[in-house]
This record gives sequence, structure tokens and C-alpha cells, in this order.
Amino acid sequence: MLERGPQRFAVKPSGVPDMAALYEQLPNFRAVLDDIKRHVALAQASADSLEVTPILLLGPPGVGKTHFAQQLAELLATTMTLVPMSSMTAGWLLSGSSSQWKGAKPGKVFEALVEGDFANPVIVVDEIDKASDAAQYDPLGALYSLLEPQTAQRFVDEFAEVPIDASQVIWITTANDEGAIPEPILNRMNVFEIAPPTRDEARTIARLLYLRLRAAHDWGRLFVDEPGEDVLDVLATLAPREMRRALMTAFGNARLDGRDHLLPADLPATGSSKPRLGFLA
Repeated sequence: MLERGPQRFAVKPSGVPDMAALYEQLPNFRAVLDDIKRHVALAQASADSLEVTPILLLGPPGVGKTHFAQQLAELLATTMTLVPMSSMTAGWLLSGSSSQWKGAKPGKVFEALVEGDFANPVIVVDEIDKASDAAQYDPLGALYSLLEPQTAQRFVDEFAEVPIDASQVIWITTANDEGAIPEPILNRMNVFEIAPPTRDEARTIARLLYLRLRAAHDWGRLFVDEPGEDVLDVLATLAPREMRRALMTAFGNARLDGRDHLLPADLPATGSSKPRLGFLA
């Protein structure tokens, strides 16, 4: 802390950023994007820093909740820290553990603020509804104060025992089951229900993902500019998180066959026993 000093950059867009690409890329997140746009508009018209009310993204697995958080961090030009609650058995992952304990270490909030460059990083509490009941201490206990700007201004990590200002952290939480989240925490967040994309929206997502993968790799120049309609039809049956894996497999199969375009047969078989997301009318 002494080496890094007490000051951090507080990222604040100079104007409302162009979010058209995100609206196209994440069509089922329109309501959340509208909320972010409102917060940015308030900040850029005043001397205040950017303040975003904590967000809960509620929806089935695979609809792109974590991906949205990554895109938000990029939009705001800040960093993102992921805190996966489903695999957490220690109640101190967020708030740190006392230095008196063996193997003690600071928590994720302290690390993001002290080791990072920004005062307002995006911290994603992933699958907050799956916080382990086996933890000796409440894994969500630190959030009661961290989600309130007034108390977060003097957050004390149990390992460092030094108050730090965590009031500008941008909190994104994700969950599948709202009923498993304590009511006092729910009351501190704006809750957005994220539905699976419609078929047309899923086709748009698949096309944009094809374009991004092609542009991001040197081997992309070996493939045609646009995917075929039949390929998009197959991709549209997949959850957004599965599309990337399916496309990477398809690109590889097409290259093995010496083709510059994808065929539906290049995609992995979809006859898995795993349940897949349906579509909205």
C-alpha cells in the first residue's frame, strides 16, 4: 500500500458513450444498458464521480450475465474482478481473513482497489445465490456494508486492518434463483431479469460472435466475411456461452476440410442430454 500510494483513478466517461454495439451484441440486456446509460448521463453533467447502483442480473445459466459484466468494464475503461461464490467455502473471500490466522490473506475487494489502478473497478459476485452454507462465517456478510455507499467509504479488510474507500466500486451480481438471496442484500440492488434471447436475437448474437472471432485471429482471413444462414440457424439453438465453443470447433473442422466457409455439419452435435435454453415468442 505504501508503494502504490493512496490515490486511484476514478474512471468517468466524458460523455454518454456510444452503446449501439452493446445493444446489438447483448439484445436481452437492454434494460440494464438503459440503467447504465442513465447513471453515466448524471455523472457527465456534474462534478460527481460515476455512481452505479449495485446490479443483480437474474436469469438462467448461459444467457451471458458474466459476459455482460466484462463488456461493461470495457465500456467504462476500468478493470473487472470475478468472485465466484459457487466454489467459495470461506466466508472471508470478500473481506479478508485476520492476519492472526495461518494462511491469512486480504480479500478480493482490497486486492482490486489496492493492487489495481482504479477506484471504481467492476466487481462481479458470480452466482451469489450459491454462496456456500458450509462456510464458518457468512460469505455474504461483507456485502451488507459494501453495497451501501456510506458504509463502504470506510471498508476495513480484516487482513490489512486499514480503512479504504470502496464506495465507488461498481457491483454486478448474478444469480439463477432470487429466493436464495437474503432480502437485505436484494433491497440494496436493482434487480434485472435476463430472459434467454429470442431466435432472431440469438442469430444476431451468433453472427456478431462469428465476426469477432474472425477479426481476432490471423486465421480469420482464411474464411468468408459472413456466416451462412444455415449455420446461424443451428447456432441460434445454443445458449450464448456455448456459441463461441461451437464456432471454434466449426472453424477447425472447416480448415481440416480445406474450406473457407462453415457448414452446419462443422458444428458440434447438439443431441446432448444437457437441457438447452428455449426461445421466447
